[in-house]
Amino acid sequence: MSSVNPAPTPPRRWRDLALFGGLVALVIAGLVSAAAATGWAETMAQLGKLGAGQLGVLLALSLVNYLFRGLRWHAFARRLGLPTTLGQNIRHFLGGFAMSVTPGRVGELIRMRWIRRETGWTFERTAPLVLIDRASDLAAMAIILGVSLALAAGGITLAAPVAVLAFVSAIIVTRPTLLHTLATGFYRATGLFPRLIARVRRAAQSLRAFSHPQTLSLAAGLGLIGWLAEGYAFHLLLVWMGADIGFWTAVMIFVFSTLAGGLTGAPGGLGGAEAAMVALLMVEGVGADAAIAATAVIRLTTLWFAIAIGFAVFPHAEKKSKGGA
Repeated sequence: MSSVNPAPTPPRRWRDLALFGGLVALVIAGLVSAAAATGWAETMAQLGKLGAGQLGVLLALSLVNYLFRGLRWHAFARRLGLPTTLGQNIRHFLGGFAMSVTPGRVGELIRMRWIRRETGWTFERTAPLVLIDRASDLAAMAIILGVSLALAAGGITLAAPVAVLAFVSAIIVTRPTLLHTLATGFYRATGLFPRLIARVRRAAQSLRAFSHPQTLSLAAGLGLIGWLAEGYAFHLLLVWMGADIGFWTAVMIFVFSTLAGGLTGAPGGLGGAEAAMVALLMVEGVGADAAIAATAVIRLTTLWFAIAIGFAVFPHAEKKSKGGA
């Protein structure tokens, strides 16, 4: 019997939708309130500095991120031994974006469901793919954050603990023996979550497939290019708005805010990422009008653009997973 989690019951589905709607409403309300307090005319003037061509550049740089990380997903899938093609893996990766802001990482469960339908591989066999993909994102972002801290003028010291936490988490997840030892030690010390610990230990065994240096080096390179592309987009956006704070400082704020949003546990980092980004921009001397406008635009061209791509790909991925043409 497959161990893939069953579909949410209707009450739970409605609860998740209500939670998602509430989070989005709070984020919009927060940005609108901040813009109103700053002055609508000033905020709209900042948005008016952007043309269609500039928005196209921002979206193109986001596409670089998604495609390079999709290639990384493909490399991991091949290393795990999945009998899937490049087209299948890119379809699974992009389609999962449709669930980026749903509770419980549903996008990753959707990807595994598609893989199960198309290959017969169970949740336990594909779980390491999700773990290594998440760990690779953490590692790439931790490296970028560490470099930007070193190179940015007047680096934000608050970012250092986040960089260390992200890097340590990535190391734990990508070191099968260490992950297995920590899971075993936790269970022996507490006796808690026996089923979860058993899954973690099985996943740790499967993660050995990714410990090859060439695989890790390729994954690191693809992840670094992808996330730096979005950091560069944020830098360009600030320059266009007349708020140039330097490339590495912009990258630092973008990556730190993305990680900080994730640490809140909110789907897609909603709320936390936006609050951190506005606050850090203002610490760097950016006016509130430009900080709010830049935050709204970069989140639209990164997170919400990814969700739009996911919704475009999702029906095709669902149909293909069921054997459709």
